[in-house]
Amino acid sequence: MYRYDEFDEAFVRDRVAQFRTQVERRLSGALTDDEFKPLRLKNGVYLQLHAYMLRIAVPYGTLSSRQLRQLALIGEKYDRGYGHFTTRQNLQFNWPKLRDVPEILDLLADVEMHCIQTSGNCIRNVTADQFAGVAADEVEDPRPVAELIRQWSSLHPEFDYLPRKFKIAVTGAQHDRAAILAHDIGLRVVMNAAGEIGYELMVGGGLGRTPMIGKVVREFVPKDQLLTYLEALMRVYNLEGRRDNKYKARVKILVHEIGIEEFRARVEAEFAMLDGPSIPADTEELARITAYFAPPAYEKLPAIIPAFEAAKRANPAFAAWVESNTFPHRAPGYTALTISLKPIGKAPGDATSEQMRVVADLAERYSHAEIRVTHHQNLVLPHVKQADIFALWQALGEAGLAEANVGLITDIISCPGLDYCALATARSIPIAQSLQKRFADLSRQRDIGPLNVKISGCINACGHHHVGHIGILGLEKRGEESYQITLGGDATENAAIGEILGPGIVAEEVPAAIERLVGVYLAHRKDGETFIEAVRRLGLAPFKAAFLQEAADAA
Repeated sequence: MYRYDEFDEAFVRDRVAQFRTQVERRLSGALTDDEFKPLRLKNGVYLQLHAYMLRIAVPYGTLSSRQLRQLALIGEKYDRGYGHFTTRQNLQFNWPKLRDVPEILDLLADVEMHCIQTSGNCIRNVTADQFAGVAADEVEDPRPVAELIRQWSSLHPEFDYLPRKFKIAVTGAQHDRAAILAHDIGLRVVMNAAGEIGYELMVGGGLGRTPMIGKVVREFVPKDQLLTYLEALMRVYNLEGRRDNKYKARVKILVHEIGIEEFRARVEAEFAMLDGPSIPADTEELARITAYFAPPAYEKLPAIIPAFEAAKRANPAFAAWVESNTFPHRAPGYTALTISLKPIGKAPGDATSEQMRVVADLAERYSHAEIRVTHHQNLVLPHVKQADIFALWQALGEAGLAEANVGLITDIISCPGLDYCALATARSIPIAQSLQKRFADLSRQRDIGPLNVKISGCINACGHHHVGHIGILGLEKRGEESYQITLGGDATENAAIGEILGPGIVAEEVPAAIERLVGVYLAHRKDGETFIEAVRRLGLAPFKAAFLQEAADAA
């Protein structure tokens, strides 16, 4: 994991001190709310429906046990004893008092954390594959380049006030687990025909009011030219992105309006004019960053651990959890495992302070004190010996964290919705809870198989509903909450935007509508065919007919 040096420490402490004076001025009345707004947003402070919200950066989703314990302390002391993990691999506290925020920021700085650029029209927290560094299918661990981008983009003087917020995601594997095609910039580590490692860059993805899938802007950028190329791309966007209409200000709109070929030509022209050697980090700095991400000292273990296999045979519940919640590790005898934050009937992505401490302790004992936050709103322990998994599972069960549903229909992504967010037009959490209860039976979930349900409480799409196999969008219609259902979305390398099935329905009808869609799949699937594969083969017609019939029955 990356460790702050003296520069990082001074950088964050200075920012905390600066914001402390700004908060004091706001509380004294020296700053109006309008004057204070851009200052608080630059420090991750939002004003929600009922209280301020503080968004904490978790760069590329990597946390230490020490950091997670500090987050637990903050949640207990300054919030209501819990935190909410988000689709940007961040953590949000929904109830801090403004006067306490500087104290929180000081506590974060004590463990090398901050809230800088978690909001505002700037380059946001860089996200990554939650299995970076342990996945056998990756070309190279993408976290060092994610850290390089974080350092380059932090308070970048030219890109501090962009036309709109800007999101970057990176992966080191061909199979996309970071939703890179749904980002303003998606970056994939690749190897060219000469055996050189570089980056494939996608641009113009994004969800929200106008969902679009990213397009390749360059198939190969050499390592030593990456920051120069990013600088060129950001300059084109900063210069030509619209500032007259925030709904048309994202880079995806610029790419769409002028076309990817013209956009590429403008970036390449800017790239050719830049003084390349003055922009990239020097070799020593790259080596320094990369050294922090060296894999831990794995023990030499056999690929098959008899005690682990015996535990699965003896305990079906454990075997089911292993099947859904573990991920193959590149080191023999090890596993990466996902801790579901989607227990039936609870708010997706929430974890109590007590649960955070449990995970921190388990990570310290079993996973080299490292935790990952996923954009699916779950947690990962990336370095677990197979021999330890049974004991770890038992400990998770005692903490209410052993739900065996990762990737299944109840592993729902959901934004906070109208229960918290000032921008929301409908509730999201109650819809997620009603679906979890409807499909709570684990044997049924496993029979249905992989199915991503994603819910947003407004058109901004923080719940990624556009790229859900089943997407649910809550809207306000004639003073009532209405839910629009989409089908066929995908956030992987086969990225697709879901298609609307019909008119919106009321909250009470949503579980039955989803039940009918699942029923079509179960009735028509071929052996081994997943839900999204069946949707692609069958097309929307049978699902749409079932959905519309459900709406007619309800009427």
